[in-house]
Amino acid sequence: MRRLTLLPLPLLLLLAPPLLSGQEAPRWRVHDMARPRPAIAPPAASAVPATPPPNAVVLFDGTSLSHWVGADGKPPRWILRKGYFEVRPGAGTLMTVDSFGDMQLHLEWAAPLPAKGAGQDRGNSGVFLMGRYELQVLDSYRNNTYADGQAGALYGQHPPLFNVSRAPGQWQSYDVFFRRPRFDAGGGLLSPARVTVLHNGVPIQNNVELVGPTSWLARLPYVAHPDRLPIGLQDHSFSVRFRNIWVRPLPEGDAPPPPIATRAVPDSGLQGFVGSYGVSWGKAKVTLVDGHLWIDMGEGPMVLNPNAESKFSIEGVDADVGFVRDSAGAVTALTVDVGGETYRYPRQR
Repeated sequence: MRRLTLLPLPLLLLLAPPLLSGQEAPRWRVHDMARPRPAIAPPAASAVPATPPPNAVVLFDGTSLSHWVGADGKPPRWILRKGYFEVRPGAGTLMTVDSFGDMQLHLEWAAPLPAKGAGQDRGNSGVFLMGRYELQVLDSYRNNTYADGQAGALYGQHPPLFNVSRAPGQWQSYDVFFRRPRFDAGGGLLSPARVTVLHNGVPIQNNVELVGPTSWLARLPYVAHPDRLPIGLQDHSFSVRFRNIWVRPLPEGDAPPPPIATRAVPDSGLQGFVGSYGVSWGKAKVTLVDGHLWIDMGEGPMVLNPNAESKFSIEGVDADVGFVRDSAGAVTALTVDVGGETYRYPRQR
């Protein structure tokens, strides 16, 4: 990576301080040549392409570039070969037609053969997650360059844990697990992007946190953007090849829970539930504090929210607490319904 031709960032970012307020200064400078290089590790033995799972979005099946477009919105001008496509130097960045957020991404790539150049000027390209967070593509086989610019680096931020590069011309694989950054309604950062990467079957990025979008010779802060954006492949003037590209969108979290109905109960109606309950294998203590019932079953007090005359839900837990009355209306036992089971605690006092 060096020349960015992807989604433009506001000019304001170019004037931004190198770190967000409150961030700890990083130990290493961007592209620090003194930074230790990753140890060389053997790739997985198999070079067989990974088969897309049934729920994957296949971005390239070896026959068509229909899922891709130039960064300028025009039809892609990269070279389509039999079973793969390759960068046409000077044709510009390629972007997916579809947009993605949290995802699993698989792609395979091969550096040009014969190898030409050295350092960053050898088999250079890049995978831009959401169009702005780069996973470096580089011929790093017996090629010395800065650690945070090697193949498998999150460019300018995190070097790979290992150098798993195969020789030029051989097919290599990236398996990427990406969690997009979250922003609040005002554009503030709630949580940064996180990335896990396997290179040729070997973990090289382990749930690392990105400090912001990719840039050259700088660290830029996050700027709020849509939840889903295209994936980009970089034209860095080298005829890097790509094949077997697919994405599996990942769920971005639990669905919001349905509202729990509650009702107001006066203190006088709650006082009768206060007391100690228990059996040989467990005990429960119910107290009344500031108009709310609390239950302590040995793990600390939890609020009880009333949803019927003698039925309560434990706040934050899918469990219901009920109180059993005798014919005179006195509370004689407590029941807890959780996980499809009902537990009964007779009243002790």
